[in-house]
Amino acid sequence: MNTMRQIAQLGAEILRKKAAVVTDIDSIETRQIVEAMQSTLANTQGVGLAAPQISESKRIIIVASRPTPRYPSALQMEPTIMFNPSFQALSNDKEKNWEGCLSIPGIRALVPRYKDIMINYTDQQGQPVELKLDGFVARIFQHEYDHLEGKVYLDRVEDNKDIFTESEYFKIQMPVL
Repeated sequence: MNTMRQIAQLGAEILRKKAAVVTDIDSIETRQIVEAMQSTLANTQGVGLAAPQISESKRIIIVASRPTPRYPSALQMEPTIMFNPSFQALSNDKEKNWEGCLSIPGIRALVPRYKDIMINYTDQQGQPVELKLDGFVARIFQHEYDHLEGKVYLDRVEDNKDIFTESEYFKIQMPVL
C-alpha cells in the first residue's frame, strides 16, 4: 500500500506552526502518520523527516542518516522514529555546515548547529530513550526538531551570503578536476 504523502513546501502554514504533543503512540492515527512518514522519506534522498512536512502537526520525527546523492558522505543508520523529542546542548560549541530541506528544494545553506547534544524521546514501544548524538546525526536531529517548533533551517542562517542554489552548492562540493 502506497502511503506516500506530498511534502509541504516553504510558505505552507503548517511549517510555521508549533506541532502538537503525541499523546497516544499506539493509536491508529499515529501509526498511519508514522507509516506515511516512512513511506514518504524512503522515496526521497532525505536523511530525516518531521510530521509537519507531510502536513501533520504532530511531534514526530524520523532521523535516517544514509549516503545519498544529496549527502554522499552521510553515515548509515537505521531510520529511527522519535515521538515528542527534546534535546540539550552538551556544550556551547557550534559548527556551521551545509543543510538542505525537502520542504525547500533547490537551496542549500550554511547553518550553525550544536556539535554535541543529549536527546530524549519516546520510541515506538512507548519507552523513553536518552541518547548522545554528535556530528551529522546531531545536525539532522536539530534540523527535524526545528520543524516541530515551526522553524526551518533558513531561520538559523547567520548571513544571507551563506545561502546557495543547489547548482552552485554542487559546484563547490564537487569541483571539476
